[in-house]
Amino acid sequence: MTTGKSAVHPPETLEGWYALHQIFRAGRAAGIPDEILSSVKSVPAKSGWTVAVKLVGSSSDVMVIHFREGLDAIGEAQSETLAHIGETARAEYSFLSVTEAGLYRLTAQLANEATARGGKAGDDIYLAALEEKSMAERESAHVRKRLYPEIPASKPYVCFYPMSKRRDAGQNWYTLSLDERSELMRAHGTTGRKYAGKVQQIISGAIGLDAWEWGVTLFAADPLDFKRLVTEMRFDEVSAKYAEFGDFYVGRVFGS
Repeated sequence: MTTGKSAVHPPETLEGWYALHQIFRAGRAAGIPDEILSSVKSVPAKSGWTVAVKLVGSSSDVMVIHFREGLDAIGEAQSETLAHIGETARAEYSFLSVTEAGLYRLTAQLANEATARGGKAGDDIYLAALEEKSMAERESAHVRKRLYPEIPASKPYVCFYPMSKRRDAGQNWYTLSLDERSELMRAHGTTGRKYAGKVQQIISGAIGLDAWEWGVTLFAADPLDFKRLVTEMRFDEVSAKYAEFGDFYVGRVFGS
């Protein structure tokens, strides 16, 4: 299906804030006191933010989500949260990632242009064009919202889940050509855009940071939109053939 090494090279990505999802289970029947959750929400941040989410329908009770400008700042937020929660709960799970915008179409375009002129992806001309176009992408309002998301207004419900792409025989995402992956992700994005205004999606990359490859954090005014969006996306070819999902955590932002 592929024509050479350049055909299967990875897409370029843009990264923004680091993200940390901490999952806790209360140590007693009364749960984690509201005053402790209030103190968790007030964890200071020079840039970024923190929300505490009361989970529903999970064996755990609270999810704390941090966005920060760097890994050290995320580590500080993690320590602050553990200090606030103390002995009232135990940590059940955590997920470290960084907000990400995948440049599938741009990478495929530049790779095809390189091949057409007799060069290859990664040569000097390719890299110069990539730097110029990536800078323009990073400064666009759409991409900045993805890399540095604001706290969602009027969307108190949260859904978080980790996911990876399959590497099975006959269903290996990483052996598809860049053009194929670009087209599949384009169609997937079209589905997501149908929920613009209803669901705020934050995609974070975790390759090299976690066993799962991506994290998806969704905010909505109506929790049924989580079900509708994820159901529709699973019928996209990119999910139907190539996606693996972890546990889902759903709840409401504390104090909303």
